[in-house]
Amino acid sequence: MNLHLETDEDPRTRQFIDEHNGFSNAALRTPEFAKDRDAIKALIERQDRLIVPMRRGEWLFDFRQSKDNPLGVWLRLPADQQPLPEADWEPVFDLDAFCVSEGKRWNWRGAVTCAWEPTRVLLALSDGGSDLIRLLEFDSEIKQVVEGGFDTPAVRSYATWLSRDEICYFGSIDRYSATRSGWPRVGRRLKRGQLPEDAAIMFEAADKDVYGSNIVIDPALSGASADSGLIEIFVAGHEIGVASAFLIADDGTQQRIDLPDQADFHFNRDHCVWRAKTDERVPTGSLVLQRFDPKSQTILGPERVLFQPGKGQSVSQMMLMREWCVFIISDRLRPRLMVLELTKPDAEQCEIALPADMQTAYFRPLHADLHLGDDTLYIVGQGFLQPPTCYRLELSDRSKEAEPIFVAAAPSYFDTTGMSSELLEAVSEDGTSVPYRLVLPKEWTKGALPVLLYGYGGFDVSLSPTYSGVTGRWLEQGGAYVQAYIRGGGEFGPDWYRSAKRQGREKAFADFVAIARDLVARGYTVPSRIACQGGSNGGLLTGVMLTRYPRDFGAVWCQVPVLDMTRFHLFSAGQAWMDEYGDPETPADRDFMLGYSPLHNVRPAAEIAYPPIYIESSANDDRVHPSHARRFAARLEEEGHKPLFHEFGSGGHGGDGNSEERAARAAMGYSFLRQTIMR
Repeated sequence: MNLHLETDEDPRTRQFIDEHNGFSNAALRTPEFAKDRDAIKALIERQDRLIVPMRRGEWLFDFRQSKDNPLGVWLRLPADQQPLPEADWEPVFDLDAFCVSEGKRWNWRGAVTCAWEPTRVLLALSDGGSDLIRLLEFDSEIKQVVEGGFDTPAVRSYATWLSRDEICYFGSIDRYSATRSGWPRVGRRLKRGQLPEDAAIMFEAADKDVYGSNIVIDPALSGASADSGLIEIFVAGHEIGVASAFLIADDGTQQRIDLPDQADFHFNRDHCVWRAKTDERVPTGSLVLQRFDPKSQTILGPERVLFQPGKGQSVSQMMLMREWCVFIISDRLRPRLMVLELTKPDAEQCEIALPADMQTAYFRPLHADLHLGDDTLYIVGQGFLQPPTCYRLELSDRSKEAEPIFVAAAPSYFDTTGMSSELLEAVSEDGTSVPYRLVLPKEWTKGALPVLLYGYGGFDVSLSPTYSGVTGRWLEQGGAYVQAYIRGGGEFGPDWYRSAKRQGREKAFADFVAIARDLVARGYTVPSRIACQGGSNGGLLTGVMLTRYPRDFGAVWCQVPVLDMTRFHLFSAGQAWMDEYGDPETPADRDFMLGYSPLHNVRPAAEIAYPPIYIESSANDDRVHPSHARRFAARLEEEGHKPLFHEFGSGGHGGDGNSEERAARAAMGYSFLRQTIMR
C-alpha cells in the first residue's frame, strides 16, 4: 500500500507532501490561526516565567527562548542571587547566533556537566529537532566553545565524563556501534581530540538489545576516601524498561549486579534503590533500598522494602542523593513526597507535607551533578489551573526540620476565573474503572461542550496535570480539556502498564473510548463535539479511534503516529517496540496486530463516514518514520475519505523548533478543532 511513500527521495513522495501541505495550509491557516499562532508564540517567549535553575560552580544556569532568541539562549547568574526573571542574567551561549555562524539548524538538548570541573560541559545539540545529537565541549566560565575540545558527529549519542580529559561515549557512528534499533550499544573511552572510531571500547551491549549506557560515580567527590576509586556501572537495555547493570573490573571482566532485569534503579556511592516491575522478589511496584559496595563479593546488601503500593498507588519518581533517598508516591493521582536519611542505618522514611492544591509534583536537585554541592532539592508543583510553584528543600541542613521553602511561582498565563478541574472515572468494557481529569471552561452549555480528549496509553509513560498557556488558550475559547489515564500508561504502576502490552493493547483502546462515552453519559457533551488527540503511540490510539469507533468522535488529531503494525519494525527504531506491540514476523502476533492496525482497517466511505481527521508529521522524524502518516492519509483517500495531512519540514518526533514553529504547530491543530467540534 503506497510503499513508495516510505522513500523520502522518491519524486512521488515529494509531490504527495507538497500537494497535501498546500491543501492543509489553505484549510487551516486562517485569520484565526494567525491569532492563535501569535498568541502562543508570545506565551513561549514570555520572560516572566518560573525559573528553576541548575547550579554549576558559582553560577546558576537557565535556558529560554525569547523574541530575540527564538531558538534560545543559555544564561547564567551568580549563585548568591535570587533566580528571578528580572535578575541580571548574562548570556552564555546564543544558539541562534551559533546556528547562523554554522549555517545549520541545531536545537537545544541540555548540557552534560563535568563533575571535576563543573563549568566545563558538553552541549547536546539536536540536528533539526531529530534524535541525532552532536556533543560539543563548552567552557561556561569563559563562555566559549573549547578549541580542540570534544566535538562528536550528529548521531544518536550520549556521554558521561570519566575525568577532566575523557568521556565515555556511546554513539551510533556505524552499524557495529548501534543496536538493531539504531541506538548506541558500544561505550568508548574517548580522549579529547580523538576520533570516536579510534577510541578504546569499554563496554558492549548486544545487538539485539535496545541500548547501552553507563553511570560514573567518584566517591571522593562526594565526601568518601580518595582511595575508593571511580565506580563505573554499565547498563544494557534489553527492551524498553528491561535492563541489566554491570561492573567492569580493571582486567575487563564483567560482573552483573544482582538486580531484577524488570526494575528501575538508581545508584549513589553506597546505596542502590530500585522499583520492582514484577513480583519476582517483592510485590510489584515496591521500592527497595540496598547497600551498594562494588568491592564486596555480593555487591548489594540485604533488601529493605521502603514502600509497597496499595490500590491506586505507585512510585512516580525516585532518586538517591548524597545522603538521602527521595521519592514521590502517586496516591490516587495525588503526589506525596517521602525522604529517608541514608547515614542512619535504622532511619525511617518520613513524609514531607506538600500544599494541598498540587495535582502533580516533581523534584530536581539544585546542582547539575550528583557529586557537586549538597542535598538541596527544588520541588515544583502544579495543576491544570494552578501555575507552577517552586519550593526549596534543604535536606543537608539537619539543624531544622525539613520542609518546603517557597521560592517563586509562575505568573498566570490565562484567566482561570470560573474554570474548574475534577477527577472522574469511566468504566471500561471489562469493568475496570479508568480515571480521567476533566478541565472545564468558564462558560459552557450542557450537552454541547467541545471536548479535546488527550491520551497515550503505552510504554509505561505516565501522564499528569501540567499548567500550560497553550491549553489555557483552548479553555479560554470555550473548549474543555480531558487527560485520560488509560491502561498501558504508568500512572498506577507496572501491572496497569503491562495489562495493555501486546495482546492486551485492546484494553487501552477500550479504556479511551469508554471515557468519551462517559462524558456523553454524564451529559457534558455529544460525540460530534469530542475530538481525540495523541502523538506517537498516542497517534496509534487516535488512529484506532477513527477506524474502530468513528461514531464516538467528531474529530481526530493524529500526531507523528504509528499506524502500520506490519511494517513498523522495518525502520530501525521500530525494532525496539516489538516487546510492546508484538513481532510482525510471528504469525500469531501479526494476526492480533492486524485486528487493530489503523492502516489495514480503513473502510470505504460508501460504507462508513469517518469524522474529520488531521494527520501531522515531521520530515525528519527518525523515531516514527513519517511514512506511517503519509500512507494512512493516502489509504483514506483511496477509500473516498478526505483527511487533512501536513508534514512539517523539521522538528523531529517531538515537534521541536523555534518559538514561531512550535506555535504554528499548535495553532494548526486548534484551527482544525475550531472548524470541526467548535463550529
